[in-house]
Amino acid sequence: MFDVAYFVDGAVHFIVAFGLACLFLTVFKWLYQVSTPYDERALIAANNPAAAVALGGAIIGFALPLASALSVTVSVVEFTAWALLAGVIQIVAAFIIRRVIVRDMAQRIEGGNIASAIYSAATSIGVGLLNAASMTY
Repeated sequence: MFDVAYFVDGAVHFIVAFGLACLFLTVFKWLYQVSTPYDERALIAANNPAAAVALGGAIIGFALPLASALSVTVSVVEFTAWALLAGVIQIVAAFIIRRVIVRDMAQRIEGGNIASAIYSAATSIGVGLLNAASMTY
């Protein structure tokens, strides 16, 4: 039998969790874009697929640990702490790729180099998967 009160309680929890996750994803996307030496918005508007692929990978890479955090946390504060840690790890990983491993990544993305964008996206997603899996305790 359908229990309306139980559903409403669950729906409220869902709305809070989903809303916070969307907020964190939006903040991460903004911080990620601020951390890059190029303007993703302008590059994507100019039809640069490399910028879109790299940014898309970063978004997915952060969404993965967010999803994991949603499944293992029991409070808004705990979820927020995991989201913050995951975001820092994702941005630091992207920074290391751009500054240490592929030093001309910014120029490659600005130039529309799809292979470099795929590498960047795959790294973001890979780090995100490891990030998500590490949230088990």
